[in-house]
Amino acid sequence: MNQDPDCLFCKIVAGEIPATVVRRSERTVAFRDVSPQAPTHVLVIPKEHHADVPTLAEVAPDTLTELVNEAGAVAADEGIDAFRLVFNTGAEAGQSVFHVHGHVLGGRAMTWPPG
Repeated sequence: MNQDPDCLFCKIVAGEIPATVVRRSERTVAFRDVSPQAPTHVLVIPKEHHADVPTLAEVAPDTLTELVNEAGAVAADEGIDAFRLVFNTGAEAGQSVFHVHGHVLGGRAMTWPPG
C-alpha cells in the first residue's frame, strides 16, 4: 500500500495516531474531524496516500468512487439527508493535510458563501 511515513492521515490509517473512526471500507477510512465546523464533520480518506482529489481521480478512480459512496453512507449513518461534501485542493484553498480527504458536513443549514 502506498503510504507516506510523514503524513498524519497515513499514520491514522496505520493505527499509529488515534482517531474516532465511524466507517471503514476496503479502500477508505472515515473519522470525526478534531475541529468540527458543523454538528456532523467527518473526514473520508483513501487508505493509500494521494496528495489531492485530482491525483486520486487520475490514478485510482475506483477509489474516488468508493470514497464518495462512503461519504453518502456516513451521512446516512449520521441520520442526515442534506450534507456538503468538500474537497480542498492546495494550501490556498484551505488544504492543510496533503492526503486527499473529503469533509462530510451536515446537521445544520449550510449557507453559501460560508460564514
